[in-house]
Amino acid sequence: MSSGQFNAGQARGQAQAKTEEWVESAKDTASKAHDKVCETAGQTQQQAQRSKDENANFLQQTGEQVVHMAQGAIDGVKNTLGMGDKK
Repeated sequence: MSSGQFNAGQARGQAQAKTEEWVESAKDTASKAHDKVCETAGQTQQQAQRSKDENANFLQQTGEQVVHMAQGAIDGVKNTLGMGDKK
């Protein structure tokens, strides 16, 4: 085997090793990116659920306030017309 062939084989081996190193690095980077995306998606889903729950509570409270106001208006009208409960 000549010196040139040896050097060519050595260069090929080094290139292959470097390529494998880059592939592993790319896989690692892709894995980290995937993990981050999954984490962010989970946080977004949790925040959406909290917002949904808060909105449901707000609407329930608002509905109860409207009912109480309407009942107060009805009682006021009844009292004005003399139909209210007399104690």
